Amino acid sequence: MSYEIQNVLQVQAELGECPLWSVEQQVLWFVDILAPALHRFNPNTGEHQRWPVDEEIGCIGLRSEGGLIAALRSGVCFLDEQGRITRRIADNPGNAPLSRFNDGRVDYFGRFWCGSLWEPQDRNGGLLCRVDNRLALTVQDDDIKTANGLAFSADKRWMYLTDTPNAVMYCYPLDENSGDPGARQVIRHFDTRQGGLPDGAAIDSEGYYWSAMFDGGRVVRIAPDSGDIVDEIALPVRWPTMVAFGGADLKTLYITSSRENRTEEELAQYPQSGDLFAVRVSVAGLPEPLFSHQ
Repeated sequence: MSYEIQNVLQVQAELGECPLWSVEQQVLWFVDILAPALHRFNPNTGEHQRWPVDEEIGCIGLRSEGGLIAALRSGVCFLDEQGRITRRIADNPGNAPLSRFNDGRVDYFGRFWCGSLWEPQDRNGGLLCRVDNRLALTVQDDDIKTANGLAFSADKRWMYLTDTPNAVMYCYPLDENSGDPGARQVIRHFDTRQGGLPDGAAIDSEGYYWSAMFDGGRVVRIAPDSGDIVDEIALPVRWPTMVAFGGADLKTLYITSSRENRTEEELAQYPQSGDLFAVRVSVAGLPEPLFSHQ
């Protein structure tokens, strides 16, 4: 299937990440981890707003009470819609000077999951953490180098995660009552010679997993049971970072990208690196859950 790719925002982000569609507001939120900055884009009006954040901002989630929950390098906090910290929730349980938060998402139990990356990349020093409805942070997995691609099945039965430098996609069974994860299972090992590394992701309404392939210049759609790639979207940039379903019908796939550490030659070859892209797809996504606390 051929797709028409639109560059909808020439934002030139250093490390665009965590696109998040608000069904209520009909806007796309996303971050530039390294700027660091919080972005809000209204595709209906073209309005784009950007607010600086005090430190590297890895991922965000929408709150039922309004505003955002975010994982910064130092820990998890609440933000208002202009990126200002309104409440600190928990410290980074890892070694913050060497490990920052990266990818994350709210699950269907209303909890916020956030994974970190180990910057020296010499061992699996990243963490997968969960902030529950009582605002307690717990470490759920500590055998990760870079946590990415967090996504949840709509039936609350499965959580998905990719470890980018280790080129692997996992699933975790979730307890139907508590939502606690069981032992992780490998769904797919990626051949890095055939199209990049798995980065940020989202699940569609048919349960398929869409992954941005960093350094691969494409987005792939993966069957959650077999791990087979069933479709792909070629992009005009080599370093896509994450996807999100948006639009009134949730059939617009938004794609963030990076220009971090790229040479002048690479940026000349891929001048749209760091921009925000959109493509119409035939299957709808799922509304993002909201974080709630007691």
